[in-house]
Amino acid sequence: MGAPAKSRFHALRVTAVDRLTDDSVALTFAVPPELRAEYRYAPGQHLAIRRHAEGAEIRRTYSVCSPVLGADGPAEVRVGVRLVDGGEFSTYAHKEIAVGDTLDVMTPAGRFTLEPRPGHFAAVVGGSGITPVLSIAATLLAREPEARFCLIRSDRSAASTMFLEEVADLKDRYPQRFQLVTVLSREEQQAGLPSGRLDEERLTGLLPALLPVERIDGWFLCGPFGLVQGAERALRGLGVERARIHEEIFHVDSGTAPAASQAPVVAHSRVTAQLDGRSGSWPVQDGESLLETVLRNRPDAPYACKGGVCGTCRAFLVSGEVRMDRNYALEPEETDAGYVLACQSHPATEQVELDFDR
Repeated sequence: MGAPAKSRFHALRVTAVDRLTDDSVALTFAVPPELRAEYRYAPGQHLAIRRHAEGAEIRRTYSVCSPVLGADGPAEVRVGVRLVDGGEFSTYAHKEIAVGDTLDVMTPAGRFTLEPRPGHFAAVVGGSGITPVLSIAATLLAREPEARFCLIRSDRSAASTMFLEEVADLKDRYPQRFQLVTVLSREEQQAGLPSGRLDEERLTGLLPALLPVERIDGWFLCGPFGLVQGAERALRGLGVERARIHEEIFHVDSGTAPAASQAPVVAHSRVTAQLDGRSGSWPVQDGESLLETVLRNRPDAPYACKGGVCGTCRAFLVSGEVRMDRNYALEPEETDAGYVLACQSHPATEQVELDFDR
């Protein structure tokens, strides 16, 4: 397999701004014919969107919610944006973005994906975690007649539920192959499960009553850190092997989890980085992450969230050791294979070598 395609920004025009709830919108971007191959995405991938405001660059990642319709690349891409208190980009998206505006949109990235294949799959999502799973489920059910999907979703209330109509359409279109379970944490439903949070204890009792847990071919967990971690612990306690559990974190409170590794940081270190076929070596300044060092010298280095969540800055650790502050993006098999998140990595040896092209 060759090197992965380099992530690039292109200016895309907004063709629709659809209000989903009081605090969420869907943005649709037109993809011109000459860029459609570059924006070909796997169900579950995300896009980084960039804007410049008051002399600063702001990047945020949002998952593609639309299904994969063809092999030639999409004529448009659609993402869901939930308003975050104090969020610079989400506030801008809700109050200012209009049809006809042009935004810088990065080509698709991410490994929280499912290529359609026969089998029985399930997801546990919270809030805006529905966004990538909607693309995964819709693509799977449309392309693979021997596939089934169970969606277990948690929202605060019916009024705050994103993509309500799209999920209902899946239920109407595939009544024998799509199972929907909805839990509202702050509102009682007339029918269905009682209200309350989906924590580890509740999921441990609920999941075996809904599904043959041990026979599910793949579990997709997406949403806030607490929900995803609780669902993973419940599944592991029910005997599901880690390789069948796929996770994507959408929100992490500061101080939620310990550092991903505890190696001490070394001062006066150098990082060598291979990026887009070119290599360079630079000193790491005190307190810098390896990504920050590389960006000072190679502004084209890939990144989006800088929070250890999206995985855009994934790099292969060729030599040396690093300390990763947080990791919510890489699967255990990726870290075991030698991959790190450059935005969270600090040098633990005097020489560190990264390869962004692998």
